[in-house]
Amino acid sequence: MDKAQLPAGQFLIERMGPLGDGASSGPRGQLYVPFSLPGEEVTAEIEDGRLKLSGVLRPSPDRVSPICRYFGECGGCKLQHWRLEPYLAWKRGLVVEALAAHDVTAPVAPTRDAHGAGRRRVTFHARRDGAVVHTGFMRAASHRIVPIDACPILVPGLEAAARIAGKIAELMTRSGKTWTGKPLDIAMTASEAGLDVTVKGPGPLQDKMRDAAIALADRCDLARLSNHNEVMVERRPPYIVIGPCRVLPPPGAFLQATTRGEEILARLVTEALGRAKHVADLFCGIGPFALRLASSTSVDAFDSDAASVAALVKAAREIQGLKPIKAEARDLFRRPLLEAELKACDAVVLDPPRQGAEAQIRELARSALSRIVYVSCNPATFARDAAALIQGGFRLESVTPVDQFRFSAHLELVGTFRRVK
Repeated sequence: MDKAQLPAGQFLIERMGPLGDGASSGPRGQLYVPFSLPGEEVTAEIEDGRLKLSGVLRPSPDRVSPICRYFGECGGCKLQHWRLEPYLAWKRGLVVEALAAHDVTAPVAPTRDAHGAGRRRVTFHARRDGAVVHTGFMRAASHRIVPIDACPILVPGLEAAARIAGKIAELMTRSGKTWTGKPLDIAMTASEAGLDVTVKGPGPLQDKMRDAAIALADRCDLARLSNHNEVMVERRPPYIVIGPCRVLPPPGAFLQATTRGEEILARLVTEALGRAKHVADLFCGIGPFALRLASSTSVDAFDSDAASVAALVKAAREIQGLKPIKAEARDLFRRPLLEAELKACDAVVLDPPRQGAEAQIRELARSALSRIVYVSCNPATFARDAAALIQGGFRLESVTPVDQFRFSAHLELVGTFRRVK
């Protein structure tokens, strides 16, 4: 049916929007219908100010059955209903579109699937409503919690995570014999030694509550339990393996979502740096690149998180055979490495947060560096920074999207820049 002939409430989905909702053109611009696919004719209705899919009149041949019974209610996944191949192609398209918006051209490789065994970290939200505690994930575009008891995109080591999060929430939303309505975030990471859990929200705990939490950690066999990044009990060090090293991350430290994702990103970075002899690793975190690169390259590592930098240094000292690693806690947004400081290096790898690294990029563009490898979790800010590097004399040789956030609109990418001689 022609789009103009569709009755009210019916939509022809023309493409997938940037946030994972099907897009349909209307007289007032683009309309987005969640859980629809390109080529489909669907019906939708307004609910809570947003379009909600109410029926699929003509399904896409790429529509598949979701793997989770909470899909469509839980806001964590948006695209379990889409076949993997077009889904990965769409993610590549997000990178192409972001580059085009800044007039940047470069070869963009097919998306690398980095889901692996699943996500190794997860954050549950919890809130008490009287005698009832709700623990789970947020509903899409809402602060309402969808209680869950399992999530199929997590690694096997997180199989009991939802149940344990519920126990923690039941305990920590109490205040003596009364209840508190304070919401909690319960972050869990699957480590070599078991679950590493960090709770945020309850504030400082009284001695009786702290003792009860430690006892709960023992009953649930947690490796470590922390409150607002303060360790309450460490029954076993929750080590993470990075290349040849075992790293003990500080509570709440950033990790790539999947082990497979980290491995692929590190391999792409290592290959792109080639035979560089001295590399600066900017926004280094606990060292997913630095500790691997040090097998053959001297590394200067920088990050604003002093605890993560300390964990990197400690891990490097505990293994023989690595090249020198110099690590410093430094806020690269306020104090980027200057052109003069970069002279000791022949290459740089950077992995900034979603906002990118405008201040640091200006210094990199002025430098005499021959190679820059940029790891990004935001195609839009990557494209903006790429345009600045190109203006400073670099060429963007390649971009590789990496998907470790399956069923979502999020993705990582690795871009390789080389100075034009």
